[in-house]
Amino acid sequence: MVADSMKKGLVVGLKTTWTLGKIIFPITLIVTFLQYTPVLPWLMKAISPAMKLLGLSGDAAIPLVLGYFLNLYAAIGAILTLHLTVKEVFILAVMLSFCHNLLVESSVAVKTGVKLWVVLTVRLGLSVLSAFILNLVWQGGGDLAKMMLVDSAAAQPNGFGAILLEAVQKAGLGIFQLALIVIPLMLVIQILKDLQWLTKFSKAMGPVIRSLGMRENTSTTMAAGLFFGLAYGAGVMIQAVKEDGVSQKDLTLAFIFLVACHAVIEDTLIFLPLGIPVWPLFLIRLGVAVMITLIVGNVWKRSGFLKRKEAIYENES
Repeated sequence: MVADSMKKGLVVGLKTTWTLGKIIFPITLIVTFLQYTPVLPWLMKAISPAMKLLGLSGDAAIPLVLGYFLNLYAAIGAILTLHLTVKEVFILAVMLSFCHNLLVESSVAVKTGVKLWVVLTVRLGLSVLSAFILNLVWQGGGDLAKMMLVDSAAAQPNGFGAILLEAVQKAGLGIFQLALIVIPLMLVIQILKDLQWLTKFSKAMGPVIRSLGMRENTSTTMAAGLFFGLAYGAGVMIQAVKEDGVSQKDLTLAFIFLVACHAVIEDTLIFLPLGIPVWPLFLIRLGVAVMITLIVGNVWKRSGFLKRKEAIYENES
């Protein structure tokens, strides 16, 4: 059984790498070329004042926008082409951890019944606020970030051929690094799915779910989001909502938690190529997710909002 799971996981990992590679490769090429044209310097100068409030240079707007509207892989592909400090890369990682792939993941949330404005407000709000706070409290991190397998201090290329070679090298190395993470990750996920560990984990999460103000039938939705993310775990989450009878109130609280902290393995490990410490990144996401869920749950409870939500849910049922 494990052999079959590994085989399926390998196939899924290769397909995922191929799919993501088709995003990363062209984006890395385009961004690298744009660096040597007047376009990017002009854009960076225009938005530089606003980005400084977040502790970022104008260059950082490129991966930020790509991450917001596409995904983390596209953002990382852009970061690999830029010369950013350790502080800038870490702030970007935190911002993008809270808010990425908005088009796809917001659609998933709406599909399960969560209001779009809730998802966008929480994700964008946490992203910007976290960067603002990190910039205020962190005074170090001014050294140039050392990307894995990428020499950010390399000499500037001279001529079209040299620029093309640099772009292809960075794109290829970026895909290779992601493959080293994605393929093993897909192997593990496939084994967990086939061994039904997700179901076991969801049951074990019961006490934690209750402490966050939700009923235990929300545990499968939470487990799917934590392990597979909002996009990859969409099918499991939507099915869990239908089968487990999760209330609108619990579903909203679950998604408030998950938009801050989901795909905890993948969305943490993929930042390793950027040469930043990933444990603080994970702890920030988890801590913020718990805090904001408890705050929202308590505010709703004291205001009587939860009782109204439950009443509406029972009438609709």
